[in-house]
Amino acid sequence: MPTKQTYYDVIVIGAGPAGYASAIRCAQLGFKTACIDSWRNKQGQSRLGGSHLNAGCVASMTLLESAKIYHLLNHEIKNHGIHAENISMDMPQIIKRKDKIIDAISQKMADLFAHHKIDHIHANASLLNGRQVSVMPVATSTPSILDAQHIILAAGSSPIKLACAQIDNEFIIDSVAALNLDALPKKLAVIGAGIVGLELASIWNRFGAETILLEAQENFLSVLDQQISREAYRIYTQQGLDLRLGARVVSAKKSNKKVTVNYQDQDGNHTLRVDKLIVASGRKPNSETLAAPEANLLLDENGYVHVDENFRTNLPGVYAIGDLTLLGPMLAHKGIEEGVFVAEHIAGVHSPINYNNLPSVIYTEPEIAWVGQTEQALHAIGEAINIGIFPLHATARAQAMGKAEGMVKIISQAESDMILGVHIIGTQASELITEAVLAMEFSASSEDLARTIHARPTLSEAVHDAALALKERALNLPPGK
Repeated sequence: MPTKQTYYDVIVIGAGPAGYASAIRCAQLGFKTACIDSWRNKQGQSRLGGSHLNAGCVASMTLLESAKIYHLLNHEIKNHGIHAENISMDMPQIIKRKDKIIDAISQKMADLFAHHKIDHIHANASLLNGRQVSVMPVATSTPSILDAQHIILAAGSSPIKLACAQIDNEFIIDSVAALNLDALPKKLAVIGAGIVGLELASIWNRFGAETILLEAQENFLSVLDQQISREAYRIYTQQGLDLRLGARVVSAKKSNKKVTVNYQDQDGNHTLRVDKLIVASGRKPNSETLAAPEANLLLDENGYVHVDENFRTNLPGVYAIGDLTLLGPMLAHKGIEEGVFVAEHIAGVHSPINYNNLPSVIYTEPEIAWVGQTEQALHAIGEAINIGIFPLHATARAQAMGKAEGMVKIISQAESDMILGVHIIGTQASELITEAVLAMEFSASSEDLARTIHARPTLSEAVHDAALALKERALNLPPGK
């Protein structure tokens, strides 16, 4: 039985973006706060940040930056009149750099916890009855019980496992192990050409691995605006990614230090032999051990926690946020906003989240970013729209950078001119999309963007010219082009 009992105003389970932000905001509002998280680094040490920092977007983006430099030196630098010879790659050092950056960010988070007097408890936690949490410290076998007036569940998500490809994290690996390979595979395959699969494929393809993506869906990136997804498919295949759509993996087995992958498509059965197989078929909420059975926490058939519009679960005083719920997609910034929302809700402050203006990003090269509605969705509901498109190659900055692929697409309502969606594929799309989010948050029209002075030469000029293109007024592109 547990041996210690402690009381808090708020207990947060999980220290990923949602839990971390919620704990900080709770402490800022004067609540005695504890944050429980069990993540460990390779040395077994406690690390804040959850999978987002340690084995997700931040880790992936860090490796992609190294891969982009390596690819630049080998394939693009000569276009600048610069010659580099005998370029080599030290994969363990690349991974070490990634880990060092993650450790530094995690330590900064720990310092902020200390500054705000948040108790960080390195442990596994399980929700009990009566607003209690059972805590099993990672370093000991002595459990305890913590009491709180409010409990915020923010345990995040983890990679989905497939019966047809049993993960051993040696040859058949998950997305976490795929960010820690200490040697470059000559040939690898990725199950899933969604956001995670594409980001991982983009890294290893740029490092020089022959990379094959096996996607069960017939359509590529169906969540995107179709014009952007078609452009993405063209660019990625031109870069050397082997994208195979409608490819359903039947089995994957290790044999003779290789992986034999059998899959089916409309042409029949096929077999691949690769050095590594990455399983990137989506993520599931970490809810299996989140609550004891007697707590009666309500979950759906897929393990998502049932919540209302204020993130309250069926249990009094218990909330769930981030990847644990179906309110919005699994995005770090969405989780952060929800964490802040719940902390302020507890304090009696109501600050609603506008999911309609939630940006999404795919961290490949070029990046893809979007906010609002797609052209096909608007056509499906019969909305009258206008569209402005501007290619990045028509901007001086993109040409100077040698990153001229991609476009900006703005969709506005035909009568009011209000911006309904912005879709970008191109270098630094993740930065460019913020202007669109801010414009939409203030219910701006495309004319508002067109009349906003943009610095020249910049990539953001493409946003300006796309707004001008809605009325065939683009200054840097002939009409209709």
